[in-house]
Amino acid sequence: MKKNTQSNSIVMLFAGIDYHKRYSVIHVMDASGSTVKKGRVEPNSLGGFAGFFAEFPKGSVRAVFESSMNWGYLYDLLHEIEAVADVTLSDPYKTRIIAEAKVKTDKIDAHWLAFLHRGGLIAEVHASSPEARHLKELLRQRCFFVRQRIAIRNRVHFLLGTQRNLEMPQVSDLFGKKGMEALRKLRLDEPHRQLMLQQDLDLLKEIQARVKEDEAAVAGRFEGDEAYALLLSIPGIGPILGAVILSEIDGIRRFRAAKKLLGYAGLVPTTSSSGGKTYHGKMIRSCNRWLKWAFVEAAWVAVGCSAYFGGIYRKARDRGKGANTAITIVASRMATITYQVLTEHRAYEPFPPKANEIPGRPGCCMAGTRGG
Repeated sequence: MKKNTQSNSIVMLFAGIDYHKRYSVIHVMDASGSTVKKGRVEPNSLGGFAGFFAEFPKGSVRAVFESSMNWGYLYDLLHEIEAVADVTLSDPYKTRIIAEAKVKTDKIDAHWLAFLHRGGLIAEVHASSPEARHLKELLRQRCFFVRQRIAIRNRVHFLLGTQRNLEMPQVSDLFGKKGMEALRKLRLDEPHRQLMLQQDLDLLKEIQARVKEDEAAVAGRFEGDEAYALLLSIPGIGPILGAVILSEIDGIRRFRAAKKLLGYAGLVPTTSSSGGKTYHGKMIRSCNRWLKWAFVEAAWVAVGCSAYFGGIYRKARDRGKGANTAITIVASRMATITYQVLTEHRAYEPFPPKANEIPGRPGCCMAGTRGG
């Protein structure tokens, strides 16, 4: 690799990587668009990529590849190679729109990635730090176990519903300590359903243990975190949902406005405007589904404990909106408030009702926020 003698600087190269589970196809081109090197690395190991880029000077390659399920592995690996100056993570959906090709192969994809990166036309995706990714994975694992717990509890309710004249003890929580003891003492009529009940109860015990392990691993991660404390001041956002929201946002300053955060969370509808007419469709599908889930879950809690969010929900329902649409409206408002609370560094604070407003009336603003 030659240096530019006039500027005495290294000539930058652009490497497009078509990343797969077991191998990668790489296309390297220079600033003029000429191919410098192309090839295949198999398997995706540090030694394989280091060998491919070994002939290039230190810091001379700008790499790009599309985001995929296990993008973090390659992202961290490329940063360990001296020849690689920086790594860009490409949005696969938007990149496909720009680089649509009639003939699609690994080599063509790698070429187009390098070509678009050379022209500054890559739709970049935010790449979290390894520490942030580890925290996200832990919280997502906990959420996964909770969903499995809900599914198994529904199975238990189904089994109990198949029994006639079944006498159940009066407990406040069927799946609490006393409730679980009572469930284990039950004897169902059919042997196969008795076996299924015991299997479900065993799974519930195991999953609950895993949930507690994940919660213990997360505990203390946000101690003394100002942003986390501000989030907890918003009605409906508790310790777990606050941790999920904060970790998925991964730095509020990367969003230039509240609308950007809403779009990232999928809490705004698709819009089509042409010929002076504007149509709003379904909610944006390409979004951070974990962040959307957290805001929606928090919204369901908030409408029951906050007059302000409850008023927004009832007003939407009075306009004929369905329950899911109404709660999405609340979640959208909550995300907007979250943005202002985090950017302005001040906690959510309810406003008292105005003198001419009757508490509890639909649409009555019983609470507000100096952050939103």
